[in-house]
Amino acid sequence: MNARVLGNDDGETVVLAHGYGGTRFVWDDVVAALAARFRVVVFDWSFSGAAAAAGAGGGERYCSSYYALADELVALMDELGVRRAAFVGHSMAGMIGCIASVARRDLFSHLVLVGASPRYINEDGYEGGFERGDVDAMLAAVDADFAAWAPRFAEAVVGADHPAAVAMFAKQLGAMRPDAALCVLRAVLTSDFRGVLPDVAARCTIVHCTHDAVAPLAVARYMQRALAGCGGGGGADTVVIESSGHFPQLTAPKEFVKVLEAILLDN
Repeated sequence: MNARVLGNDDGETVVLAHGYGGTRFVWDDVVAALAARFRVVVFDWSFSGAAAAAGAGGGERYCSSYYALADELVALMDELGVRRAAFVGHSMAGMIGCIASVARRDLFSHLVLVGASPRYINEDGYEGGFERGDVDAMLAAVDADFAAWAPRFAEAVVGADHPAAVAMFAKQLGAMRPDAALCVLRAVLTSDFRGVLPDVAARCTIVHCTHDAVAPLAVARYMQRALAGCGGGGGADTVVIESSGHFPQLTAPKEFVKVLEAILLDN
């Protein structure tokens, strides 16, 4: 999984997990500042383009559900000897961390869920951000021409006002195998893990941007209510970053670091 351990060996361990289309390099703008205070772990999920380039791709297992990826995460943390870590999961990685924390409570002291969502499709009484027809059209576009779709998607989710960040993410996304990109995106957009949230016991903090192109702020509010039992029944905290887009680590890195430091130093 191309894991790297960086920073202050005497500090709390912080595991940074990227989301769909990314690699461990999506954290480049924040990892140095975090490593000054914490022991930081970065890695590539088996579906990422970086894992595939290193010959470490995980075959088709990532296509079935988030549960196989949660198993990947647990195996990595066991291999590194990580216990009671703060887990920072961006986008789909947030829900993978929730699943892993239910299975192995000893590994996680705190879940920081960045732009995470348990369900992307709107339903009566639930705002996920997408209609089913939107999802079907997106999957069809990926299937038809992934290379043409990837840069358009990168601009939409990162934000056209941040061209350097768009280019960075587009490069990482474009390095995915097209079959993996379609398979994982289908798993992400059609998933429903709302039932997992009440079982999460670790302390949780939700970090969300005000104008997230992937998961509206209503998703964060839903998660806050559903995570009422986390942290020993204290419920989830929520921090809203005044930023557009789905990638605060790329579009507002200094503010993102300040937010994470405030969260983690309050453990």
